[in-house]
Amino acid sequence: MSAILPGATVGVLGSGQLGRMFAIAARRMGYRVHTFSPDSDTPTGQVADKEYGHAYEDLDAVREFARGVSVVTFEFENVPAGAVEAAAALAPVRPSGAVLYTTQHRLREKTFLSARGFPVAPFRHVTAPEGLRAALEEVGLPAVLKTAGFGYDGKGQTRIDSAADASTAFGALGGREGVVEAFVDFEREVSVVAARGREGEFAHYGVVENTHSRHILDLSVAPARVEDTTARAAVQIARAVLEELDVVGVMCVEFFLTREGRLLVNELAPRPHNSGHFTFDACVTSQFEQQLRAVCGLPLGSTELLRPAAMANLLGDLWRVGEPDWGAALRFPEVKLHLYGKTEARPARKMGHLTALAPTPEEAARVALAARDALTRRAGG
Repeated sequence: MSAILPGATVGVLGSGQLGRMFAIAARRMGYRVHTFSPDSDTPTGQVADKEYGHAYEDLDAVREFARGVSVVTFEFENVPAGAVEAAAALAPVRPSGAVLYTTQHRLREKTFLSARGFPVAPFRHVTAPEGLRAALEEVGLPAVLKTAGFGYDGKGQTRIDSAADASTAFGALGGREGVVEAFVDFEREVSVVAARGREGEFAHYGVVENTHSRHILDLSVAPARVEDTTARAAVQIARAVLEELDVVGVMCVEFFLTREGRLLVNELAPRPHNSGHFTFDACVTSQFEQQLRAVCGLPLGSTELLRPAAMANLLGDLWRVGEPDWGAALRFPEVKLHLYGKTEARPARKMGHLTALAPTPEEAARVALAARDALTRRAGG
């Protein structure tokens, strides 16, 4: 099977910031990019060659989109299966629809991981209040009840600290099926962003340390400050997951690192990931270029980290007193600013990020946070 070479058109299902950075990488290498989502004037659409603004359920529009590209990938895993199947009938979809099917649904994902021996927190499927009470007796308290499908950034999650909380937590599911998991008292959260090519080639960006606020990634630091044995184990698990799923493309494997030093797989993301944004500035090959290389059948690029780096998310909250002071952040010469072109700043909405490069991970984190703090300091924020 021949490679899809520069000059070809690549299609992206989804149109957010991940697609935007993918499109930038693709256009730099001479590819054309088409994007498909229900929206218009999107972060991806602003830099793509063509933007299709149709519902994913509009399969005729999906087919028209797929006919115009040489390969389809995605930057958003909550694409309905029907849309993926319609596209796959006309162009290769990478990663495959089977990967999407498994990873867009927490129960299927947890079941897949557990059945193949990957370390996960104890979990149970929940469809009724009495089932939740029985599940809590098995997994223990505290626990976390999550919607089985279509959740990200902490959406659809409720912590349960006592049996008395069960009814309220189940009601929050809104009639949807759920997954209850044992609460993990972790030391830190880490992730491995990795890529796998059509012939099984594998490349990874090491272990990244992540800090969350309100269930949303706040700060990523690379390399993670973990033991070498832990780092090797995380990469080995990530590689095995990509191989078991037969991924062609980029995937992020998110972990909890427990206080006892155990790694537990938390979630899979079959696309570039927020915790890999630092690679755009700090690595020989970014996660976005790597996705392009993988899905087009090109050799994978070097993942060498040129300098330690930290990435700080910029949420819509920063706009609460007006436009942030971009000049203040850019007075830090080692900081890079990335804005996603979103027209409306809303609380908790990811609007952009800052990346800082430094001699050590600790210094990179300090600079990234200082630059972000400077954005609103003039207004007393």
